[in-house]
Amino acid sequence: MRVLFAGVPGAGHLFPLVPLARAMRSLGHEVAFASMDGGEPVAASGLPYLPIAPGVDWSKEIRALGRTLRPELLQQVVETNSADREAFVPLAALVNTLVADAAVELAERWRPDLVVYDYQFPVALLAATSLGVPAVQHDLGFVRTPGLRALMLAEMAEAFARHGADRLPEPAATIDIAPPSMAGAEPYGWSLRPVAYNGEGDGALPDPLAAPAHRPRVAVTLGTVPPKTDGLTRIERVIAAAAETDAEFVLATGDLDLGTLGTLPDNVRAYGWVPWRALLDTCAAAIHHGGSGTALAALDAGVPQLVLPDGSDRFINADAVRDRGAGLSATAEQIGPALLDRLLTDPALTAAAREVSAEIAAMPSPTEVAERLTRLAG
Repeated sequence: MRVLFAGVPGAGHLFPLVPLARAMRSLGHEVAFASMDGGEPVAASGLPYLPIAPGVDWSKEIRALGRTLRPELLQQVVETNSADREAFVPLAALVNTLVADAAVELAERWRPDLVVYDYQFPVALLAATSLGVPAVQHDLGFVRTPGLRALMLAEMAEAFARHGADRLPEPAATIDIAPPSMAGAEPYGWSLRPVAYNGEGDGALPDPLAAPAHRPRVAVTLGTVPPKTDGLTRIERVIAAAAETDAEFVLATGDLDLGTLGTLPDNVRAYGWVPWRALLDTCAAAIHHGGSGTALAALDAGVPQLVLPDGSDRFINADAVRDRGAGLSATAEQIGPALLDRLLTDPALTAAAREVSAEIAAMPSPTEVAERLTRLAG
């Protein structure tokens, strides 16, 4: 069986699909990934990569199409840094529509028997519908998607009709990687254990980090997108507070230029990209931007987390962690030594994080869900 995985060109959209894709391959299926410009890093997973509409830039087209077709929505997206998901997803649907012909052409050429797609990339559902094969939506974390899916499909109605759909289809199933106690009041879909994949950084820790820490260690990251959009404000405040906290802080900041920060405190060390999930196994807590994969990894590790959301779905993720009692959520202005001390010493936070870790361990594995997908498509 041929299985095509597809998603928005970004690590936060494609990387969460990799564990299930690898599980499908381990069952003997032929698997490939498809995305737009910027999705190429997923090829580091060892799975083939198929480009859709080369030369079309996802982010630029959202802005360009929004200015032309839905300026009121674009304004709301800009004002909230994409936190207003009901404003953002119709703009994402415009880009899906733009590449609909290219996605269908790729599907006709590769001929998948099953399509699995990131919820913001329903053009893959369109391509599957045009071929008459099942499509399964893969959610990415704590965002509840049924209402958002309806908004996106309504925006794409003309494209679906143009490619032979007499009605707007629904996916054959939806995969949900949120832990059961954090899946909202109305759980839906197939549960799947979230398994971390870190791209080219998915490997062993550097020797200094692999060695046991002599005092509590805190992992700090701002992910792949926020450092490019909001500067260093939050990381500066974390470092200032860290200098007054009895703990070791590891900055997993990738390519972010920290040169303007001057000399770091003795208890703060900066690294490039490191395997986030492996790093968490050496830590007592985590501080991060609120990306769903980053938050889920901390929950899996059973460590409390301080979430510093700034836009996109990150406020939703931060609220989910806070409401479960497994961490704290704060603004840049609230960061200080007292907040870091609570993160490290509040036993209720650690207890809740460990409860969720146990929940995650009991969720169906990628192999179990891959077997279920095989039966669905067979």
